[in-house]
Amino acid sequence: MESYLTRRDAHRNMARFYALEIAPDLFGGAVLVRHWGRIGTGGQARRQWFAAAAEARAEAARWRALKERRGYAAEGAPA
Repeated sequence: MESYLTRRDAHRNMARFYALEIAPDLFGGAVLVRHWGRIGTGGQARRQWFAAAAEARAEAARWRALKERRGYAAEGAPA
């Protein structure tokens, strides 16, 4: 699962991104990688490990819903 969300507001000079990615780890679990920052920069990343991929998907869905409530939208989608 991958999600790439953006939030732009020219009046506030805001151009942000938020990316979510789930990948398998070496021990049979899953890792959720959250990556965020200003568009055009390297940004920051945080990794969170889970015993099962279903747990990682649920956490990713929670973060995506939170960001969408704050005005982020999928790249190319109307804001």
